[in-house]
Amino acid sequence: MQIHAKHMLMGQNWVTDARISCDDGRISAIETGQPPAATDHRVDVLLPALANLHSHTFQRAMAGMTEVRVAGKESFWTWRDLMYRFLDHLTPDHYEAIAALVFMEMQEAGFASVGEFHYVHHQQGGTPYAQLSELSDRVFAAAHETGIGLTHLPVLYSYGGVNQEPLVGGQLRFSNDLARFQRLHEACTSGLRHMPADTQIGVAPHSLRATSPQDLAQLLQANQTGPVHIHISEQMQEVADVQAKLGARPVEWLLANADVDARWCLIHATHMTEAETVALAKSRAVAGLCPITESNLGDGIFNGTTYVENGGAFGFGSDSNVRISLTEELRTLEYSQRLRDQQRTLMVACAGSVGQFLFTGAARGGAQALGRAAGEIKLGNLADLVALDHSHPALFGLRPDQLLDGLCFAAGSDVVTDCWSAGRHVVRGGRHIKREAVVARYRSAITDLVSAL
Repeated sequence: MQIHAKHMLMGQNWVTDARISCDDGRISAIETGQPPAATDHRVDVLLPALANLHSHTFQRAMAGMTEVRVAGKESFWTWRDLMYRFLDHLTPDHYEAIAALVFMEMQEAGFASVGEFHYVHHQQGGTPYAQLSELSDRVFAAAHETGIGLTHLPVLYSYGGVNQEPLVGGQLRFSNDLARFQRLHEACTSGLRHMPADTQIGVAPHSLRATSPQDLAQLLQANQTGPVHIHISEQMQEVADVQAKLGARPVEWLLANADVDARWCLIHATHMTEAETVALAKSRAVAGLCPITESNLGDGIFNGTTYVENGGAFGFGSDSNVRISLTEELRTLEYSQRLRDQQRTLMVACAGSVGQFLFTGAARGGAQALGRAAGEIKLGNLADLVALDHSHPALFGLRPDQLLDGLCFAAGSDVVTDCWSAGRHVVRGGRHIKREAVVARYRSAITDLVSAL
């Protein structure tokens, strides 16, 4: 496969009339200053595609169902209550159909890969399926159908709070002790043999409130390679509960009690002190940011300016999937900083393009978080690529060095013309090649689910 681009981003530099060749899913050759050949797939603008580093696919089906105020109840927890009721009716067939739609929408938005933070493991009421990895297998099937690059992150979720309260209701579908989780992880690892070679697996202790310090230590001892993702500091109530129980704030406690390094991704590191922010930036871990979901749930504003000033790695995820948009994730983070500080152009380490800093930083950080050899167009990397339409009104007239500002602040997903996931050319002309079948199955699943709610 060969792709010719009028403009292409290599590292921090723009090149013109570039051709890349891909073999076995990886970039095998790069030429610049070359006219297009008859056999080239021609695009206007070629970029490294971002990884979507944090997703709960099933929550996509709840979009639009939780935007009602309930008197006397705090909004995040009413949203969580609906999620648990929703889980009472979710079947494996529903799960696969929803996941396929989410993965397709991610690719059409320009994400080539996903980290699926997967914590729905069992049947209604908490009884395991005959195949312990049944729902993980459905995630695998959806990823295989859509062609997205997958890092699967089975979740250890053992308790209903920091005091090791028992799980109840919808939470029972998440429940595993450490021994059963390890069996689940082994089953998922075995399932990789049916997946493309770029598929990865990691571990995800759900949060400090849903596991214990002892179990966390044993989990890390048993799984010493691969990505580690954790929800860390999303809500102020969570911060207060962890501090009361463990004697330190969540980020502070984790950095002091675990060997947090480049294989870690801390999701929703929203509520941090200045000292925690600097320490996390220096740890080499990735801050997993989900600005649309964090806005939707009223979580708070990430301490982005201090974090990037100290060289912190970051990436983006769509989390609840209430809205899947790469461009909106980028701009929502920057706008949150502007609204807080009443200034402009904040999410850039020193001088330069905010859009290019956000995009290239997220490309590198997302790839790191998923354990994926991607994030930059260079020899040997996976061909995770996205192409843009330079003639689109949001981008037309912009110089190459302005394109990522246009993408970040003016464009929507309709500027994406093509997306490749490890060389799999799944989006063409702005549409996923399996769109019709995926959407039809999703509609059938939602019709069934809504009738049961």
